[in-house]
Amino acid sequence: MIQKPSFFDKLTGSISSNDENDITTHKDFADAKKNIKSPSKSSTHNEGQLVVDVYQTADEIIIKSTIAGIDPEDLDINIGNDMVTIKGKRHKEESIKMEDYFYQECYWGNFARSIILPVDIEPDKADASIKNGILTIKLPKIEKIKTKKLKVKSED
Repeated sequence: MIQKPSFFDKLTGSISSNDENDITTHKDFADAKKNIKSPSKSSTHNEGQLVVDVYQTADEIIIKSTIAGIDPEDLDINIGNDMVTIKGKRHKEESIKMEDYFYQECYWGNFARSIILPVDIEPDKADASIKNGILTIKLPKIEKIKTKKLKVKSED
């Protein structure tokens, strides 16, 4: 079986462009099939890493990530004042023998991503939704505290 690096692996930088196997002919395919290494269970990459877009509006920090094929019940999102951690699992539904694959590029299994936020947010007011395979997390910024003048009382 040829295990070509997935688009997910390419996006997350877990492979270099030199690691890719571009196959253009049947002979190239046969040669590549002989030389491809199977992924090791002892690999240091036990979890995939989500790719994210993080941006701000005047009132919120927005995190977007492509998570197509993931049941919302399989997502775990932890939010603190300055960090968000997204964990989950993409289940492989079919049981296909490895020797029956020509290419296996889709990412299956556990993934996680922690994002340090550029400003403090209000975790209790955060909201997450999925639409068309895109996870959107909206994190309201903490309102800036205005300077308050404090009057000193005399306790005589």
